[in-house]
Amino acid sequence: MANFGNPVQVLNPGGFEEKGEMAQMSNLIGATALSDLVKTTYGPKGMDKILQPSGRGHSDKVQVTNDGATIMKSIMVQNPAAKILIEIAKTQDDEVGDGTTSVVVLCGELLRGGEKLLQQKIHPQTIISGYRLATDVAYKALCESCVDHGKDKEAFKKDLLNIARTTLSSKILQQEKEHFANLAVEAVLRLNGSTDLSSIQILQKPGGSMRDSYLDEGYILDKSFGVGQPRRIENAKILVANTAMDTDKIKIYGAKVKTSSMVKMAEIEKAEKSKMKQKCEKIVSHGINLFINRQLIYDYPQEFFADNGVAAIEHADFEGVERLALVLGADIVSTFDHPESTKLGSAKLVEEIMIGEDKLIKFSGCARNEACTIVLRGANSHLLAESERSLHDALCVLSQTVNETRTVLGGGCSEMIMAKAVTEAAKKTAGKQSIAMQAFADALKQMPTVISDNAGLDSAELVSVLEAEHYKGNKDAGLDVNIGSVGNMRDLGVTESFKVKQQVLLSAAEAAEMILRVDNVIHAAPRERRQ
Repeated sequence: MANFGNPVQVLNPGGFEEKGEMAQMSNLIGATALSDLVKTTYGPKGMDKILQPSGRGHSDKVQVTNDGATIMKSIMVQNPAAKILIEIAKTQDDEVGDGTTSVVVLCGELLRGGEKLLQQKIHPQTIISGYRLATDVAYKALCESCVDHGKDKEAFKKDLLNIARTTLSSKILQQEKEHFANLAVEAVLRLNGSTDLSSIQILQKPGGSMRDSYLDEGYILDKSFGVGQPRRIENAKILVANTAMDTDKIKIYGAKVKTSSMVKMAEIEKAEKSKMKQKCEKIVSHGINLFINRQLIYDYPQEFFADNGVAAIEHADFEGVERLALVLGADIVSTFDHPESTKLGSAKLVEEIMIGEDKLIKFSGCARNEACTIVLRGANSHLLAESERSLHDALCVLSQTVNETRTVLGGGCSEMIMAKAVTEAAKKTAGKQSIAMQAFADALKQMPTVISDNAGLDSAELVSVLEAEHYKGNKDAGLDVNIGSVGNMRDLGVTESFKVKQQVLLSAAEAAEMILRVDNVIHAAPRERRQ
């Protein structure tokens, strides 16, 4: 006889599930809360966040940033829907480098609209179907509004400068955006169409003001030459290595040698020195005049290299060595038995330079001619770190734009074009899907609303004026937050990359669809630890 009195426990103790409306509300509230967290950083007048780690020993590593991706990577969340938003921000950052805040804010607004429709008892699949139709219409409108100056070199460079200014205007570098826009465009144009930014090095050096930052041809390594080494080498032939160059430590394949005789000790040291001499001779036999090692170079090898006319740089940090090897066209080697098969690096000039009070080594005329270094100056390390993040975003967007040359207008203009197209399509769509499409259009209209709210302007007034301008046929109208009115974005040069806008639209719509689809959240029980 079945016992219907006691409930059946399906999940392990510690596991539980949220069903139906509770699960939907939990997801929507979690995702919109995360969207509201970064919303205030959006736009040219967005605010910054201080990120302070709470772990022991890390409390002094403070970050001041308004970069959506950095904020998203740093925060720990429990809500599963919030984790999905963090994933789309990371994807946006990896794919195009900018628009991370935009994608989270748009997804949050789509979910806010979805929540209102769920409260009206509209089925999630109906909402998703409407959102899909709206995404297609919005994407088509975005494609029609874009401009392509890829064939006109002068006009395209102007587009790149406008995109750099627009990207930097929402970052910490906005005070010097003209200066940094020129630096970023110059650096990206050197890449000749490549999206690999490893040839562009960004070097932070505290001191001076942000305006003192500059672009230098070639590669700058944050190291200095050893004692008694030449400070300038012309037509350098360079061997880049990652090998142990220490005779002070006695290492015989990890074995321990116990001896009470000083004579034996001297023999071991002599053998070790002889071994090191052979290694140094093999290195010199490559016909080089500069040796760069990832690890330390002790006194005897330094002396040997100096006697043989080879300059040596020790302990170059690993990322520095990998990037340097790439720029110089060299291999990173750890064995030296076959000089004929080793690929050496080359540079026309290697010299020691001074930046502030620091000595650095500059490589000019490298094998990869596109190599360059942007030296960032500023008051403190927090400012420099945020400047580097801002500049990296601009470099990413520009390198993507060189390949996908289409551009669109910013300042809420593109969002309003898409919202208008979706609203008109919704009027021609029968059934409840049209309500979902209208909710999608309202979410797009929220983007200029957030921009004006963050600038301390009357968003209700401004956005209604902006909408009226678009319905009058002024397709270039957008928000000019500097004077607090609607202006012509094409005349103002507020330009954005088509690829960034496309990625924001499609990623936000897909993430919102995924979260709306969920009707059950199962919290799995933690794995038991065995005693």
